[in-house]
Amino acid sequence: MTTSTDGRLTVTKAYDGQPIDEVALTGWDMLDGMLETAAALHRQQAALPAHRRIEILQALADDMEAEAEAYAVLIAQEGGKPLADARVEVARAINGVRLAIGEIEHHGGRELPMDLSAAGDGRIAFTRKHPIGPVVAISAFNHPLNLIVHQVVPAIATGCPVIVKPADTTPLSCLKFVAAVHRAGLPPDWCQAVVTDIPTAEKLVTDPRVAFFTFIGSAKVGWYLRSKLAPGTRCALEHGGAAPVVVHADADLDRALPLIVKGGYYHAGQVCVSVQRLFVDNAIKDRVVEALTDQVGKLVVGDPELAETEVGPLITPREVERVGSWVDEAVAAGAGLAIGGGQVSDHVYQPTVLVDPPSDAKVSTLEVFGPVTCVYGFDDIDDAVAQANALPFAFQAAVFSQDIDKALVMADRLDASAVMVNDHSAFRVDWMPFAGLRQSGLGIGGIPYTMEDMVIDKMTVIRRR
Repeated sequence: MTTSTDGRLTVTKAYDGQPIDEVALTGWDMLDGMLETAAALHRQQAALPAHRRIEILQALADDMEAEAEAYAVLIAQEGGKPLADARVEVARAINGVRLAIGEIEHHGGRELPMDLSAAGDGRIAFTRKHPIGPVVAISAFNHPLNLIVHQVVPAIATGCPVIVKPADTTPLSCLKFVAAVHRAGLPPDWCQAVVTDIPTAEKLVTDPRVAFFTFIGSAKVGWYLRSKLAPGTRCALEHGGAAPVVVHADADLDRALPLIVKGGYYHAGQVCVSVQRLFVDNAIKDRVVEALTDQVGKLVVGDPELAETEVGPLITPREVERVGSWVDEAVAAGAGLAIGGGQVSDHVYQPTVLVDPPSDAKVSTLEVFGPVTCVYGFDDIDDAVAQANALPFAFQAAVFSQDIDKALVMADRLDASAVMVNDHSAFRVDWMPFAGLRQSGLGIGGIPYTMEDMVIDKMTVIRRR
């Protein structure tokens, strides 16, 4: 990704840096006009009726299905996600559109009883769902279609005008999607995609005309932007974590290890709930390390556009260098290197397994966001839980055990908004709540929950006598 002197962004392949396309950068003058138009649409209460929103989203889902393979190839090219996984992302995105359609059908208000006290007697009260107003969305690179769907489709479904800024490294999937939204019948002023520089994006986000801000990306950027929001602007933030996974001695390793490998190395570990820290009972630790190393060594690493590839590139060469430096630091401090630990190319890092890195190493304390898992042994489960919960992040976690009592105890004790039992920490379906806690985020993701964020319950009270 490079920016030219004439204000155009060159989008490149994550795998080898070859150019794919160029997109124009949007300046503040144009953004200011988009935002004013969005605010005017809301002030005029020009929201499209529910039946029209349903028709638009149905047409959008059909359009996306017809273009599914083109989306998948684009995701593999600009984002580096292996083609097989990119196809899954596209299917999820289409399902997300259809999920929003279903939510519209029962997204309504309720009657409130008013005669619970003498003060309310003689009155009728009810609420209705009203769009909150202009939405601004800033998205991340790692799911360049599905994240956009999670941020934009709820706005369309609830009748909010929306302006979306995709990641600079992966704007093409978003631009293709927004074009499809317009083809489906949504007037262009209701949904605009923009690619712009950081100062202009900050000016957009912090404008007082913005009613709701949805952000997916790094904690540093998300919390900074939240601190700059205009009074009254509501927001939802989705950041990352360093997901803990506890493996008890009674775990079914034949079932557990393939899931752990998938959760740790899917999209080269560039997932906010990717398996990162494995806390394994010392009674089985050596077996786990040996089997994990064997399975990781068999992963097919390479060009994400090839059907057989399981692990592709990191998003930029700079990220390859960063991940490598963190691994080198951990090994120099005493971590065992079971496999990996080097670059395949400037764009690809080897799938890596570290054993017992120091508790203060970067790989133990920060989100790696790369193809690295760390194995820590434990004898005392209390110590393992304390270490798992010691970081300022809390998102999703997992536990493997054939003892339901042990599993449920872990589900209670692990600091996370969701704990997977006998599955990896990166499991998600798009209708479930998805919430980062502590520094990992604010609010609840998931299409039904985002739709609730983008409306207000407006109450009407009628005095009968």
